[in-house]
Amino acid sequence: MAGTTIVFGVLMIALGLVGYFGTGRVSVTALIPAGFGVVLAVLGALSFNERRRRHTMHAAAAVGVIGFLGTAAALVQLLAGGDRSSASLARAAMAILMAVFVGLCVRSFIAARKARAI
Repeated sequence: MAGTTIVFGVLMIALGLVGYFGTGRVSVTALIPAGFGVVLAVLGALSFNERRRRHTMHAAAAVGVIGFLGTAAALVQLLAGGDRSSASLARAAMAILMAVFVGLCVRSFIAARKARAI
């Protein structure tokens, strides 16, 4: 799951950079997904250490939940046919990426718990 966390971090960094440079560098808030991505990438890299893995992966999942909750409204608006600005599309993309990431984290946590029980 460490590698997956790094991949999602890189995707979030790319989303932030595309949003920032794609809109003419008008607002630094377009870089918010990149900030989440840096945090995820660092946590993913730290989780290669066996002693730190449990804590860093739980922290990464928490970052994913916060990222999803912060952007879920944009996804709902987009699905309802509302605002289709580049900012709303970027927030909806972040919501989707974070939802998928959290889902993968939950699946990994369940598999790890089952493996320990055996």
